[in-house]
Amino acid sequence: MTKHIGIVACSAEGAALCYRTICAEGPALLGRHKHPEISMHTHSLGEYMERLDKDGWKGVAELMLSSAAKLKKAGADFLICPDNTIHHAMGLVLKRSPLPWMHIAEEVALEAKMRGMKRLGITGTRLTMEGTVYPEILKREGIEFRLPSPLDRGKIDQIIFEELVNGIFKSDALGFFRLVIDRLKAEGCDGVVLGCTEIPLLVSQETSSLPTLDSTRILARAALQKAIGGEAKAAKP
Repeated sequence: MTKHIGIVACSAEGAALCYRTICAEGPALLGRHKHPEISMHTHSLGEYMERLDKDGWKGVAELMLSSAAKLKKAGADFLICPDNTIHHAMGLVLKRSPLPWMHIAEEVALEAKMRGMKRLGITGTRLTMEGTVYPEILKREGIEFRLPSPLDRGKIDQIIFEELVNGIFKSDALGFFRLVIDRLKAEGCDGVVLGCTEIPLLVSQETSSLPTLDSTRILARAALQKAIGGEAKAAKP
């Protein structure tokens, strides 16, 4: 008997990749055409951005909790959120959540440790790169990190919000990410976090000079393992 996965989505492309990964990789563990039960709910990305501008992370948390309540009613046993940025609101969410959550950055850190990585480059939205979600968890796990330069962070953020979340994947954007990753490698990084759930749709292991930590697929695979009874770490308040 597998557990029912609830996906609290924010941006469509990353959420779709997370959903597809669970469905595509389920059969190898469960049998032909099989995967755990999955429900997904999302308020629009635009509404998330409006709430963030108006009410800060408290407003974001309210939307996440709204999705959580709907997914509990749908029968979900636990929740995941394939959006790195809104994990900044997780501390507010966990105190009131009707269901347990898995934490995307915690799963990425576990994967990095398993692969013996010591210093990671972090890419994502500006809020993710300059925020506390990854730094706090990586420091706790004894992993160093580096950020792209301020100019590079601005360009990455622009590409994400003007192109990637809209399903636009351009060769010049890939070229820019490759340069950023090369610079992180020159700073001694031995891996790079693809810390926006749309980045893996543009950057692959084959196009990166560093080993990639695909946050979307890492979270999806951890949720799949939890759903079938494997070991997984739930986020805590």
